[in-house]
Amino acid sequence: MYKRVRAHHLRLMKTQRTPITMLTAYDALTARIFDAAGTDMLLVGDSYGNVMLNYGSTVPVCLEEMVTATRSVAGAVTRAFVVADLPFGSYEESPALAVRSAVKLIKAGAAAVKLEGGRRQQDKIAAVTAAGIPVVAHIGFTPQSENALGGPRVQGRGEEAERLYADALAVQEAGAVAVVLELVPSPVAAQITSRLEIPTIGIGAGNQCDGQVLVWSDMAGMTDRVPSFVKIFGEVGKALLAAAKDYNEAVRSRAFPDENHSFQK
Repeated sequence: MYKRVRAHHLRLMKTQRTPITMLTAYDALTARIFDAAGTDMLLVGDSYGNVMLNYGSTVPVCLEEMVTATRSVAGAVTRAFVVADLPFGSYEESPALAVRSAVKLIKAGAAAVKLEGGRRQQDKIAAVTAAGIPVVAHIGFTPQSENALGGPRVQGRGEEAERLYADALAVQEAGAVAVVLELVPSPVAAQITSRLEIPTIGIGAGNQCDGQVLVWSDMAGMTDRVPSFVKIFGEVGKALLAAAKDYNEAVRSRAFPDENHSFQK
């Protein structure tokens, strides 16, 4: 296990067939826990908007919000490779804008940035990479484009599989250090993984990708509904609810604070 995961380690892990683990994190508290658990990569995702800010989608998230979340996460970890999302509107206009936005996230502590799109974003990936900033690409279902894609729908079925592979090859050629495959049929994701030199990180894309990522609140049972591809690994939401109820009852009954939790002199 690497003492500090860096960009070149991701390709080594692919070569050595060591699955890469990745979770989202949006604050220091959870980032510190996931880092201590040995998670290889932490994604400061623009899902921050849905999970923490109660936005209806990732689209309203602004760069300043991502900078704050990135600084919180990056300052709390000692090992994990921190990737920060470039939010919608912070890179689409031009390669120069993409570089300026990426620099802000790197200054906040990120080790890499992530942006959505394949061939259409090739020039932005190349520009950010040329600026010395590692880029993780994101293809398949891209949440920032949900209005154009008609919502969270599986991508890459039938004839679309070759288009998706062309996107994957384009981001690799542009210099991406890894690529997220979201909502992609397992056989297609497996084929892309076998044909690329850079690691693939799957979410709803089967178990043949080089790594996996989940939104932490889904993984830990903090939400009422989760996508069908999510497995819940802990009922943290229920445990927190029970703890809060116990606390409220103890305060209302004056059982807390007791003499063991008070200054008597």
